[in-house]
Amino acid sequence: MLRLILSFFGGIFTTLTMAIGMVVLTVGAVFWMYGRDLPSHESLAQYTPPTISRIYSGQGRLIDEFAKERRLFAPADTIPPLIKQAFISAEDKNFYTHEGYDLRGIGAAAVDAVRTRGKDVRGASTITQQVMKNFLLSGDRRAERKIKEIILAARLEETLPKEKILELYLNEIFLGQNSYGVAAASQTYFNKTLSELAPHEAAFLASLPKAPSDYHPVRRKERLMQRRNFVLREMKENGYISQAVYESEVAQPLRSVQNGDFESFKAELPPRDYFTDEIRRQLSENFGEGEFFTGGLTVRATIDNEMQPVAAQALQQQLEEYDRGVGIWRGTGKTIPADKLTDEATWREALANVRVSRDVNLENPWYPAVVLSVGNSDARIGIEGVPETAEGNFITAKDVQWARKRLDDGKLSGKAKVAGDLLDVGDVVLVRRMTSDDDGSFIRWTLRQIPEVQGGFVAMDVNTGRVIAMQGGFSYQASVFNRATQAKRQPGSSFKPFVYAAALDSGYTPATIVVDAPIEINTPQGMWRPRNSSNKFYGPTPLRTGIEQSRNLMTIRLAQEVGMDTVGDYAERFGVYDSLSPVLANALGSQETTLYRMVSAYAMFANGGERVAPTLVDRVQDRYGRTVYKHDERICNDCQLASLDPGAAPRIISNRERVMDPITAYQLTSMMKGVVDRGTASGAINLPVPIAGKTGTTNDAKDVWFVGFSSNIVAGCYIGFDNPRSLGKRAYGAGMCGPVFQRFMSEAIKKYGGGAFQVPAGGNFINIDRFTGARLSDDASGENVVAEYFRDGELPIFGLTFDGGFAMGSDLPLFEEIGNAGARSVTTSTGKKAVVGPKASFGTISSGGLY
Repeated sequence: MLRLILSFFGGIFTTLTMAIGMVVLTVGAVFWMYGRDLPSHESLAQYTPPTISRIYSGQGRLIDEFAKERRLFAPADTIPPLIKQAFISAEDKNFYTHEGYDLRGIGAAAVDAVRTRGKDVRGASTITQQVMKNFLLSGDRRAERKIKEIILAARLEETLPKEKILELYLNEIFLGQNSYGVAAASQTYFNKTLSELAPHEAAFLASLPKAPSDYHPVRRKERLMQRRNFVLREMKENGYISQAVYESEVAQPLRSVQNGDFESFKAELPPRDYFTDEIRRQLSENFGEGEFFTGGLTVRATIDNEMQPVAAQALQQQLEEYDRGVGIWRGTGKTIPADKLTDEATWREALANVRVSRDVNLENPWYPAVVLSVGNSDARIGIEGVPETAEGNFITAKDVQWARKRLDDGKLSGKAKVAGDLLDVGDVVLVRRMTSDDDGSFIRWTLRQIPEVQGGFVAMDVNTGRVIAMQGGFSYQASVFNRATQAKRQPGSSFKPFVYAAALDSGYTPATIVVDAPIEINTPQGMWRPRNSSNKFYGPTPLRTGIEQSRNLMTIRLAQEVGMDTVGDYAERFGVYDSLSPVLANALGSQETTLYRMVSAYAMFANGGERVAPTLVDRVQDRYGRTVYKHDERICNDCQLASLDPGAAPRIISNRERVMDPITAYQLTSMMKGVVDRGTASGAINLPVPIAGKTGTTNDAKDVWFVGFSSNIVAGCYIGFDNPRSLGKRAYGAGMCGPVFQRFMSEAIKKYGGGAFQVPAGGNFINIDRFTGARLSDDASGENVVAEYFRDGELPIFGLTFDGGFAMGSDLPLFEEIGNAGARSVTTSTGKKAVVGPKASFGTISSGGLY
C-alpha cells in the first residue's frame, strides 16, 4: 500500500517536474526565437534625439524656431530630481531596483486582464521597456512585441546606467501639444524651465505619458486633475514628498497655458516672417532638411531687430498707398454664416478659426473683424481681441468712400457712400484703429485690406553682405512667397550701371561723349525702335548725364560699342545673372533677376569693387555648440589681443576677391550719386549723407525699382503685381520705390551713420561740363560743373563721340520731341539710309528698362 502511495506521488512529482521543464524549455525557446533578430540596442548609447533648431537675431533675441518634433534636449544631470521622481512614481516605482522588467507588474496586469475578460488590458511596461518600444519597436499590443520588449530591456539594463535610460525616456516621451520630452512640455504647459516647476506641476507632466489626448488640460480637465492627484499620492507613498507637501500640492488648482493661467512662450516670439523663412529655405538646402528640422542647430541671424520693422512698414505703407489710390474693394473673401453671429462667444470662436493675416502692424496693429449688422450708413463689427462695449464698434460711412466694389458681372460700382455699399453681414474684414497724430487718442475704426500689388525690400552691409532687413511682400501670413529672393523680375534701368561699369573698365570715362539719337534694330521678331522715356533725343551727351537721366538710346549705343559679351561678363561677375543672353535689349534690363542679387551687386560698387557674399546668417552651431558655419572669413589678428591702445580699432584684413577696379567703382559711384542729386531720383531721395543709386521702370511700368547705397548700407526695392501688368502711367521707380528707400534709410542713417564715398588712390579730379563733356578750368563753378575722377597718367580725349555703330544723320535735329516730329531720315554706320517714324514703337520685343 505504501509502495502504491509512493508510486502515485512519485508519478505526480515526475509529471510536475516534466511540465515545469517543458514550460521552462518552451519559454526559453520562445525567448531564443524572438531574441535572434532583434534590433541592436547598443546604438542608444550614442543616440541624439531630434531637437529644435532656433534662430536668434544679431542682438541675441530668439526670433523663430523650427522642428518636426518640438523637443528641448535636457541631459540627465540637468533634470531636477523632482521631475524624475514624479515620472518614476507615475510609470515605474521600482525603476531603480528591477532589471528592465517588473514581474509583479506583469502578473498584476495578467490578473486584471483575466478578471475583466480582456476589457482592461494594461501594459505593465517599465520605463526601460517603454524606451525600447519608443526607440526600437512598434507600439502595437501583441504578445510578440511584449516579449521582444522584455528581452531588449534586459539587455539595455546591462549596457546603460539607470540615469542614461531615464534621460532617454524623459527626452523622447510625447507629452501632447506637439511637445516631446519634459523640457519642451514644461515650456508648453507652464512657460517655465524644469527647475521652476512645483510638485503639482511635475505631477501634471507625469500624468500625460499614459494618453496625452485623454488628459487634455482644457477638454479633460477633471480627468487630468484626478490623474495628477494620483501621481502626487504615489510620490508621497514612495517617500519623495512629505504629507504636508502632499496636502498643500493636491489642493492647488490645475493651471496651464492652455487654460489662460500663464502667458504662452509663443507670445515672446515675433510672428514668423520672410527673413526667418528664407533662412529655413537656405539652410535646408545647405545642411539638408532633416538636419535643419531635427539637428538642434543654433543660428545667429544677421537681422537687425530695430531695422526690420522699419523696412516692413516702409514697404507696406507704399503698397497700401498705391492700393487705396486704385480704390477697389476686395476685402478678405472670407465670411462667417449668419447662424454663428447670434452671440459673442459663437462669433468669436468662428472668427478665431478664419485664416486671415494677423501679422500686419502698419501705423497700428490690424485686427480681423466680422460684420455683425449693417445700418443705414454704418456697419457694426465684432473685433478679435477687442472687448465689446455697450455702444459697439463701427465702420462709419466716412471710412468707405475711398473704394468701389467689383460687381458680379465684373464691372465696378460707383464709389461707396455708406458702409452697406461695400459690406454685408458675415463678411470678415481687417480693421485698425485710427488715432490722432497729436496725442494718439482713438478716433475710429478704419477698414483695411491686403493690397493686390506686391513688392520686396532688402538692406545689407556693403562690406560684409550681412542682410540687416528684408521684406518679401506685404504680409507673410497672406503670402509666403518671398519676392525679395524668389521673384524673378526685369530690373529695367537699374541694370544700366553694369553696362557703364563695363564701359569704364574698357577705357571710357564719365566725360566720354555718346550719341543720344534714334536707333532701329532689325530682329527676328521685327524692327525694334527703342526710345527714351521722354520721347526726346538729345544728341551727343557725356556718360554721366546718360546715367543720371537714364538715357536708353545712349545705353544701347554704349553696349554695342563695348560688346554685349563684355556686359554679360560683368553682370555674371557681379552675380546679377548666371548667364546673360547677349542681346541688346538686355542692356536695358529686360532679362529677369531677383532683388536679392541686385542689392548684392550694388554693394560691390559701394565698397570699392570687392566681392560680397550676401548672407542672412552670421554663424551656425550644432547641438554641442560647435561652429559648423561662419560667414565672415576676414582676418582680424588684433581681435586676439587682450587690449588695444586707447582710440585704436582692430585692423581687419580683407581677403575678398576684387571684381572691379577701385577707380572704376568710384567713378560709377560718383555718377550714380548724380542720379540722386540731380537725376531721375532727385525728387524722391533727400538724406543727410551722400547717397548713390539708380531707378528702374520697365515697359508699361510693370516693375518699378530703386537700388541705392550710402558709404556703409545698400538697400533696394521693387514693386509690381505678382502676375505682371501695368502699374499705371504715373508709376515710376523714383516715385514708388524712392519713398520706401527714403523712409528706411532715414532711420538706418541714425543708427549706422554714413559719410563721403572713399576716393581711391591713383587718380586726380578734373572739372568737366556735365552737359557737353568739355574740360573746364580748375576754378570753374556753376550747376554745369562736375569734378570727374580720372586715373593718373590717363589723358582723356575730349570731343570724341561714340555712336555704337548706329550713325547719326548730319541733318538730324536735336532736342526734338519724337512724338511731334515727322519721319526722320538717318544714315546708318553701313552708309545706308533709314527712316525713323514719328511714333516709333518697341515692336514686339520688350526692351526692359525705360527710366
